[in-house]
Formats: sequence, C-alpha cells, structure tokens
Amino acid sequence: MPKTSLDKSKIKFLLLEGVHQNSVDALHAAGYTNVELLPGALEGEELLRKIADVHFIGVRSRTQLTAQVLEHAHKLVAIGCFCIGTNQVDLKVAREKGIAVFNAPYSNTRSVAELVLAQAILLLRGIPEKNAAAHRGGWLKSATNAYEARGKTLGIVGYGAIGSQLSVLAEGLGMHVQFHDVVAKLPLGNAHQAASLHELLATSDIVSLHVPDLPSTKWMIKAAEIAQLKPGAIFINASRGTVVEIEPLAQAIRDKKLLGAAVDVFPTEPKSNKDEFVSPLRGLDNVILTPHIGGSTMEAQANIGVEVAAKLIRYSDNGTSTSSVNFPEVALPEHPGKHRVLHVHRNQPGVLSQINRILSDNDVNISAQYLQTNEAIGYVVIDLDAKSSDLALHKLAEVPGTLRCRVLF
Repeated sequence: MPKTSLDKSKIKFLLLEGVHQNSVDALHAAGYTNVELLPGALEGEELLRKIADVHFIGVRSRTQLTAQVLEHAHKLVAIGCFCIGTNQVDLKVAREKGIAVFNAPYSNTRSVAELVLAQAILLLRGIPEKNAAAHRGGWLKSATNAYEARGKTLGIVGYGAIGSQLSVLAEGLGMHVQFHDVVAKLPLGNAHQAASLHELLATSDIVSLHVPDLPSTKWMIKAAEIAQLKPGAIFINASRGTVVEIEPLAQAIRDKKLLGAAVDVFPTEPKSNKDEFVSPLRGLDNVILTPHIGGSTMEAQANIGVEVAAKLIRYSDNGTSTSSVNFPEVALPEHPGKHRVLHVHRNQPGVLSQINRILSDNDVNISAQYLQTNEAIGYVVIDLDAKSSDLALHKLAEVPGTLRCRVLF
C-alpha cells in the first residue's frame, strides 16, 4: 500500500481489444504516459501476468475479468469497460477489493438504434431472402410479403437509452410505437406504454428487444412468448444473448409464423473472429445474423473512448467515482494545497466513527470530508493538511473493514 501519491508516469494503464486511440490521447493529455494499448483480448496466464502490475485496465467485451483474474490484480485501482455492458467483469469481487468499475452506457445508443431500424426496413421488404437467392442465381422479383415501414407498429421491449432513441427514429418514418418496461416511463413523441408484454407481442408488427442483462431478463423470451407474437411479425434482438431461447425462434421462422428476424447477440458467441459461429438460425434466408456489432461504429467507439478515459482520469486525479457501476458515487471538487485520503471500506457500523476518532486523536486538521455508501461498501474522502497525510494513511489503513486506502496530492 503506497504511502505517497504516485507520479503519473508510474501509474500503469493497460488498454485491450483495440479501444479507440483517442482514449490513449486523452490519458496522455492528462499526464499519464505509461499506457499500453493492445489490439486483442487477453486470457489465461498472459492476462494474469499483465494484470498483476497495472493500476488501471480497459477492456471491451471479450476479456473476462473473473474472480480468479482479479485475485492477481494486486495494484488495480479501477476498470474501464469500453462498451455498454459490464458482465465481463465480476462486479462483486471488484467491489470487495475496492476496485471501481466504469462503463459507457450511452455512447453507442445511436449506432444500435440505427442498425435495428435498418434491419426492420430490410426485413419488411424481404431483402435478406431476395439477396440470398440472387447470390445463388435466383430472381425473386415480387411484391408479396413486402411492406413499407410507414403505418406499422413497432413494439420496443425495454424503453431505456437505446429503446427510446429507436422510438424517435421510428416515428420519423411514420411508424406507430408502443413499448413495455418494468417501470412506468414517460413516452417520447406519440409512443405509448403497452399494458403488458403479452399485449405488445400480440399487437406489434415488429418487436425489438433492448433490455439489460439481469436475472429477471434471462430467457424472458421463450417458446411461449414467441408463440404470442403476431403472425407475420418481425423479431429483432440487439440486447443480450441470454434473453432469447434461439431454437423456438428458429422453429417459428421455419414454420413461417414470422416474416423474419434479426439477431445480433447470442447465448454462446465465438471468442475470436477465427472461431466458427454455430447457431440454429444459420441457413435461414430471412434471418439477418450479425456478429455482436450493434454498437460497433467508428463514431460510437470514438465516443466510448473519450467517455471511459475521462472517467478513469477523474477517478485517478481526484477520486471522483460518479457513474461507477459497482461503487458509491461521489462527485469531488479539486483539492489545491491539500492531500486527499481515499478510504474504501466494508459498509459496517462504526467505521466512520473510528476514522474520525483516529483523526481527532492525532490532531489531524480536516479541510473537507465526503462520505457515500451502497449496500456493501463505504467510500470516505478526506482532505487534510499535507503534513498529516502520511500518518493518516498509515492509521486509517488499520481500521477494521478497510478494503483500500490511498492518498492523492
């Protein structure tokens, strides 16, 4: 546990999976020069070796920061997920080790919404099937089962950042929009909230899923829900692979109950571009299969790079944890002329009183103190005189329940 604030040149950043170069540029501009950027994911012994010596790590979706991996992360202060999801990180273990996790929940919403809308239009016109036939020498020139988007009902399951943006874009094409969400949401434009998921499935021409990865959403669309879909409907999933049971969906396509489908996420996905993709949906001409690229645009990756890098910089510079997914959120001012002690501890009775008693007993002059907790941990930030920081850090690190204690100046 360091007794002094590290020089920025000694703080190590490891960025994996080819995150955007602007994240490196942002770190350099903030004074962090010890940055390693690798084009691919890491796993196994190589990941364990690399993570043991870094203070910050940035990943996308392929690198798995499991409990075992985090046990080797002896210096790790924070994790940046350069994507929307954080299910590649064991958030509970990270929290128990006092490691804050940040992500970019909104930077690729436009990219996903545009892809879904484009897929809906293509499927309404039967383009995937006609395209596949043309590649085989066929010529399916017909207006049968080809429709305009205008006037169709789009049912959105999950009316969050992506779902609501899709709603606005769809209305611009003249579509009617209804949505289902577990909480009441203020509709945008002329959209309305359906009375139930069953009602939405039964009355929508197009159903698009935009729900998070939660226990409550796992396999929420099974054979029974697929049977509730309106005959001739289009089904789209660009949310999470474990939301939909694939075989019943494939059967509904084979039985021609559905006009078509588009799926971007799958229960099991290849670990790399060299591995084979296996799915019951393969070979179905009226199904669009995309390799988990809903948010993979140059614009989205650039936005994500800036957003996540900025969060890591703020946390490293002054301890601000705002928008962390596993950590108490504290927005902190600068602390000119003062040393700042950051104390992460288990959320148990008596810790704050012990901290204050230690400071009082040692005549430490406190300029400011901030506290925030969640159900598991507490985060105390204390600004104090420079002459007292070494003593305070040493004493506070011995408080029972302490997970991590560091000083910034």
